[in-house]
Amino acid sequence: MKNIGVWMDKEKAHIITVKDDGEDIVTIQSGIENFRIHGGSGTRFKGGPQDVVQDSKYLEREKNQFKAYFTEIIPLIKDADKVVIFGPAEAGEKFNRELKENHKSISNKIEGVFKADSMTDNQTKAFVRDYFKKHKQNIT
Repeated sequence: MKNIGVWMDKEKAHIITVKDDGEDIVTIQSGIENFRIHGGSGTRFKGGPQDVVQDSKYLEREKNQFKAYFTEIIPLIKDADKVVIFGPAEAGEKFNRELKENHKSISNKIEGVFKADSMTDNQTKAFVRDYFKKHKQNIT
């Protein structure tokens, strides 16, 4: 049985594969830019020129970058029997949504999506190992 845990945030993802003899961890960098939208008045005088901020342009670029990030992760988890997704931000929820919409075969293997703080590599391995151990005990 191949169980995989995915710890992810906007910056990177750790894919942890649990095996009988230990765990393997692979890290994927997201490449998602941190957008800082600037706008407002170009002068300190009332009625001066105004900069127009194009939020939609930045949001569309970020959406495409998330899609590319998820596309890198999917091949690493497609052979899993069970998958758990966890992390500190909304990236895990976005990934789960992407799988439900476009990758039903993987989506059916998802055991849960959880909020979790930033963790060391050893903590992520322990989280995944313990999660699947507890889950296995609940089935039997």
